[in-house]
Amino acid sequence: MWIRDDTHLQRHVGAAIAYNVWKYHLATGDTEFLYSYGAELVFEIARFWASIARWNEARGRYDICGVIGPDEFHDRYPDRAVPGLDNNAYTNVMAAWCLARALNLFALLPDERCREICEVLRIEREEIALWEDVSRKLYLPFHSDGVLSQFEGYEALKEFDWATYRRRYGNIMRLDLILEAEGESPNRYKLSKQADVLMLFYLFSAEELAEIFGRLGYTFDGAMIPKTIDYYLRRTSHGSTLSAVVHAWVLARSCRRRSWTLFTEALRSDVDDVQGGTTPEGIHLGAMAGTLDLLQRCYTGLELRGDELRFHPALPDELRRLSFQLRYRRHTLSVDLTPTTLAIASAPSSAEPISVVVDDRTIVLPPGAQKQVQLTDKTRSKRDSLA
Repeated sequence: MWIRDDTHLQRHVGAAIAYNVWKYHLATGDTEFLYSYGAELVFEIARFWASIARWNEARGRYDICGVIGPDEFHDRYPDRAVPGLDNNAYTNVMAAWCLARALNLFALLPDERCREICEVLRIEREEIALWEDVSRKLYLPFHSDGVLSQFEGYEALKEFDWATYRRRYGNIMRLDLILEAEGESPNRYKLSKQADVLMLFYLFSAEELAEIFGRLGYTFDGAMIPKTIDYYLRRTSHGSTLSAVVHAWVLARSCRRRSWTLFTEALRSDVDDVQGGTTPEGIHLGAMAGTLDLLQRCYTGLELRGDELRFHPALPDELRRLSFQLRYRRHTLSVDLTPTTLAIASAPSSAEPISVVVDDRTIVLPPGAQKQVQLTDKTRSKRDSLA
């Protein structure tokens, strides 16, 4: 039996590799890794994005066509025989980010090493100029109300009757299989298996997204974030165990109660075999790691930005204390977080002092030192905005 598989069109996987290279650099300060391996990886990934971007004279921007986003339910347009979608928003934003990071490397690395890499990879000045141009002129699709479209043409798809299908089938996580059994296709509807556009709010802070959008020449309105989260959350079946992880993350500050519910659902993925038979085929390590990541980075607001380690805590009401260790730039750090305080200690070592930002306060932490900061949680004064 032949089964069609168009997942090779999920081009965004390359962007994830570049993202991990960059985050590793920020976490470790390991410039030797960038020098020896990382820069080549990022350059080649940037080269790929520039190679598949096509200039659209009518809109004065570049398009990336024929891809499949993280959603996976949508693999083509309803009226097209060939697979692939045009201008998947997540893919295009990640492509622009990758190209910008590749250009940053020319300032981070010694000129001699940059010349050497360019010679080995045969990167010419004209190609670097193209990276600059594409990184500023990739097209992003938007709905008429300003919500970022999952892909070009998404807004024109039909709304899905979620209530009827929930009454009829109960568990509708795998809507694609249900619709295919009915002779239908998810490609016709505004529905998602898992986070797609919302992956952007999982990977980037609002400040980082504002920078990316600004580089692309688009206005970034912070009010767009909860509006976009609400729009896609209402249209997602959570057909992947990873979906609860991402949605718990993006709701952590706007709806703590629902974030915690999704977090606990992700914890139960394999304990309860929530997908009805997939756990015996193999446990979901991505969801397991994601729940730990929610605790360590999301609910603490831990972020790597430049040469700073940042915390902007938002503990759920159900979590009264969180303690863990982490490694950052040769420091072994112990973090102890409550709703009112954050204490951070560095084990004795020969590492250089690090800069730690807690909310809007900056402290310098040398090895062997401990600092405690009183928290003023402004977000708790606001009502949850999403049901």
